[in-house]
Amino acid sequence: MAVQFSSTQRAIAAGVASAGLLIGAFTLGAGQGSASPATASGATGNAALTAAAAAPAAGSARITVTGIGKVSGVPNQLALSMGVQTSGASVATALRQANSAVRSITAVLRRSGVAAPDIQTSGLSIYPNYSSNSGIPSGYQVGEQLTITLRRLSAAGSQISAAARAGGNATVVDGVSLNLSSTSALLAAARAKAVADAKAKATAYARALGRPLGAVVSMSETPVAQPYPVPEFASASASRAPAAVPVHPGTQQLSVTVTVIFALG
Repeated sequence: MAVQFSSTQRAIAAGVASAGLLIGAFTLGAGQGSASPATASGATGNAALTAAAAAPAAGSARITVTGIGKVSGVPNQLALSMGVQTSGASVATALRQANSAVRSITAVLRRSGVAAPDIQTSGLSIYPNYSSNSGIPSGYQVGEQLTITLRRLSAAGSQISAAARAGGNATVVDGVSLNLSSTSALLAAARAKAVADAKAKATAYARALGRPLGAVVSMSETPVAQPYPVPEFASASASRAPAAVPVHPGTQQLSVTVTVIFALG
């Protein structure tokens, strides 16, 4: 059976349908609006995390300085480089003369108090001499070298002169070096000065920056160089050797350099 609606009933049905459409539209708009704040909030959070990651951690600032410590000491031993040089018509003749001169030098040094371990053979050379117009050797030259450690500087001058006289005209003195037999105590003092110098510099820089100086992060030392004076002695012979070669030890300076990294508060 067909159902018929009056005009009044049709008007009421149309109003209800319109109200439903309005409610649906409002609900959809509200849902979309609530998503936007969430998205904005997420973007803000990500930016904050990025800024936090980029910012340096507290106490990560560093300051690097170099400290230098210098001390001086008086050398207490002398290293002497000397030898002999001889010539002869044959190798055997030149070598025999050189050996005899070296034995004489060694004997004199031993009698003057130089210990056997302090006399060391450091070189030997044998080579021919040629005349200008011949490829045949006209003779031979032999050189023998010694390195001698003299541990009593008060007697070193007399020992050098006695050795030169013993070697005769074949004697050659190449040079001497004045050394410190032990540098442990001096190096310890130099290191303490170097560290104090580094700390003083770091403190001054930190004060200028308006930051408190923190703990030491790391420290390294540059390899220690040990300079020493090397006075040269001219070649000596028995006829020109003085009674005693003057020896002036002077002073020797040791230097230590350290690189220190400090934290800044």
